[in-house]
Amino acid sequence: MVSHDLIEIEWRQPISKSRGGASPLATNAKRAYTGAVRVIWKKIRYRLEWLALKSAAKIVPLLSRNVCYRLAQITGALAARLDRAGCRVALSNLQVAFGDELSPGRRNKIVRESYQHFARTMIDLFWSPRLTSKNYSRYIDVVNLDLWQEELKPGNAVIFGCCHYSNFEWVAVAASFFGVGSALITQEFKNALLDPIFVSLRESSGQRVIPRQGAVLRLYKTLRCGGRVAILTDLTTPAQLPTVAIDCFGLKTSVTFAHAWAHRRAGATVINVHCEPLPEGRYRIVFHPRVEFAPDASFQEIAQACWDQFEPFVRKNPAPWLWMYKHWRYRPVAADPAVYPFYANVSPEFERRLEESAKNLEPMSSTLTLEAVP
Repeated sequence: MVSHDLIEIEWRQPISKSRGGASPLATNAKRAYTGAVRVIWKKIRYRLEWLALKSAAKIVPLLSRNVCYRLAQITGALAARLDRAGCRVALSNLQVAFGDELSPGRRNKIVRESYQHFARTMIDLFWSPRLTSKNYSRYIDVVNLDLWQEELKPGNAVIFGCCHYSNFEWVAVAASFFGVGSALITQEFKNALLDPIFVSLRESSGQRVIPRQGAVLRLYKTLRCGGRVAILTDLTTPAQLPTVAIDCFGLKTSVTFAHAWAHRRAGATVINVHCEPLPEGRYRIVFHPRVEFAPDASFQEIAQACWDQFEPFVRKNPAPWLWMYKHWRYRPVAADPAVYPFYANVSPEFERRLEESAKNLEPMSSTLTLEAVP
């Protein structure tokens, strides 16, 4: 009997069930099936995204400006209702940036308008092949370009610092039409099928797109040859990458210092530019006055001074900024978590960027560990 029981136990062990009631063989098979389905669905989804945007690139340029504006208003309002995760981020951002200055109703209105501005930016990008040197002035006013006539002469290295405010895409697209065309550094999409579509749209006026991979070397070569480059400077960049910590609405964030590096290393003039919405779907492109940098200004100080030119415009009219973006991904260890958005996390790399800023160290030189933080 004993030997029979042992044989019976040994026979049953391989088919013992897991906690959920399924055998290990069935569980592994289910995981393999689920993984395969996800891969197939991802390919289908990417192909559908490509088809939708390829169709939009054909259809949108056929629309009138009024139809584009109305379509963006409807699409943006709908996205603000459906994108609950993005709305939560936007509302949290507005709360920490403005505190009690804004009522709940006003914050909700700004979030909806922010989605609408972004929808306008994307739809107008798809309409941009209709922009020409002869008609751009119907849709775009250009302000303060005369401040930079000497610096913008051919052969002078210039880096345009831009931010995600209103139609940031048309800042680059239209620049060629009023004589200040430049190369544009962009981020590739996870869906690589979309990159050729957006590159074609962004280069429709003669601009040149520089992919982010290998961008530093190409940036340097372009500027050393007396070229111009445009870069968005308000994105939160992972703190483990070359970044500096700056103050944004009184909160710490991690941003690129490529424009500061270009100024110091390549002798490029930094010119801040942003776009403002006007009535009836028009825009105003604003060239900012010169930012005066001290001769020994650090990369962090240059990056901070550039953002300090943009922030008053965002404070005055918040809606055109990209509030659904996670602008404050990190929070200092010593900070009250309630002061930062719900999604902000502590990061050892960010603590190093903060130490570099506080002690005026070279970027990426700190070896601080979280254990050493009081």
